[in-house]
Amino acid sequence: MKKKSTIGYVLRISLTLLLITGVVAALLAGVNALTKDKIANANQEKTRKAIAEVLPGAGDVEEISFTDETGLVSKVYRPKSGAAGYAVEVIPSGFGGEITMMVGIGNDGNVLGISIISHTETAGLGAVAAADNAAGQAFRNQFAGMGGQLSVNKDGGQVDALTGATITSRAIVDGVNAAVACVAALP
Repeated sequence: MKKKSTIGYVLRISLTLLLITGVVAALLAGVNALTKDKIANANQEKTRKAIAEVLPGAGDVEEISFTDETGLVSKVYRPKSGAAGYAVEVIPSGFGGEITMMVGIGNDGNVLGISIISHTETAGLGAVAAADNAAGQAFRNQFAGMGGQLSVNKDGGQVDALTGATITSRAIVDGVNAAVACVAALP
């Protein structure tokens, strides 16, 4: 008799957990269905703002095909208006995870600007790269006008790394280098 009650108890608990899991999964699916369009629109707006930052006056853009040997470039945009340059979305890996950023590259191969769209870097250290304060803007602005193969000053390069965030700084430099190389390979 003891075995029968134990088996019944385990089945009852298992079915209860299955029911709870099913209800929670259905609720999550409903929330996803309600919010996926809003999230997609918010992400598109972030991308539009980032393109406007790195390619001022570009207006409407079109996505173009590209060749990327680094695996960091996810999209390349060209202005429809004939304005000079490209906006290149790159996703390098920083200290805390992926850093999604937009890099503006002029037709001369030099960086026009960078904009960090999203990141998971450490607050107060790597997150400074995306901050809207003087330190963040100074870090991002130093890339303007640079071209060729870049590296941080700790590696003998010309980019001043963020204090305490060398891995993040190197990741952003890697992303910029991938964008420059991608645009140089465009026909």
